Amino acid sequence: IMSSGANDLSREVSSISTSSTPTNDIGRVVDDDDAEECVLAQGRICICSSCEQERKKLELSRKRKRAAKTSTAITASSSSPLSSDYCHEVGKPNSDDEKLDKMTSACKTILKCIGEDPAREGLLKTPERWAKALLFMTSGYSLSADQVLNDAVFTEDSHKEIVVVKNIDIHSMCEHHMLPFTGRIHVGYIPNGKIIGLSKIARIADVFARRLQVQERLTRQIADAIEEAVQPLGVGVVIESSHFCMVMRGVQKVGAQTVTSCVRGCFEKNQKTRAEFFNIINSRSR
Repeated sequence: IMSSGANDLSREVSSISTSSTPTNDIGRVVDDDDAEECVLAQGRICICSSCEQERKKLELSRKRKRAAKTSTAITASSSSPLSSDYCHEVGKPNSDDEKLDKMTSACKTILKCIGEDPAREGLLKTPERWAKALLFMTSGYSLSADQVLNDAVFTEDSHKEIVVVKNIDIHSMCEHHMLPFTGRIHVGYIPNGKIIGLSKIARIADVFARRLQVQERLTRQIADAIEEAVQPLGVGVVIESSHFCMVMRGVQKVGAQTVTSCVRGCFEKNQKTRAEFFNIINSRSR
């Protein structure tokens, strides 16, 4: 009798142990996470409020983990170096040697496209020369008016009349055809307690001329730079130039000249002051 009772007690304990320990389909004991995944996989989902709260917590936890992984991946990609397929990162240009190599290669391609042989004796160094010339003619992109001004602004309260620097040679490139336009620039201003070094006027003109340009914008940019540098009572800029996009191609008019002007302050408001400025720049030097 005692043996029979012991066997019954053993079976009862075994039954309780088995029912309290989750197992999978093949009888393997699994932890809570595995049990939850297994129940979900079998389609047996409890819809009581307690289980619903647990599911929401679990889903929120998973979302946070996915967001953390995504953030880590974005950070890693942003800190990695740019691919060589790109020319350069914005605001961080490649070294001069890298730019020169890429431009030289592009120039060779252009020579081939027009029917020339870059390996011909006369053209062996042409792509590199062409690339260097383009870099020089667009060197204004790497400069600013403040840089070339170099603090050459001086206090001078006694002079309140027009200061004119005229017949400054200017060479730029038309942004529409990348052909040059050349001519002269005349700059005049009336000081308002400050004067600018005369050579700096020519340097400011070169900063903006050595870019791909249209003459109208170039005229305005030079006037803006002078106005910002010394805050004059007035400033006037006139450019006269010949555009090779009208000379070598298109209408092919050799004698055509383009004249643009920009006047600010008293040059714009006072007709007599404006007339005096134009009379000075149009007079012949003796």
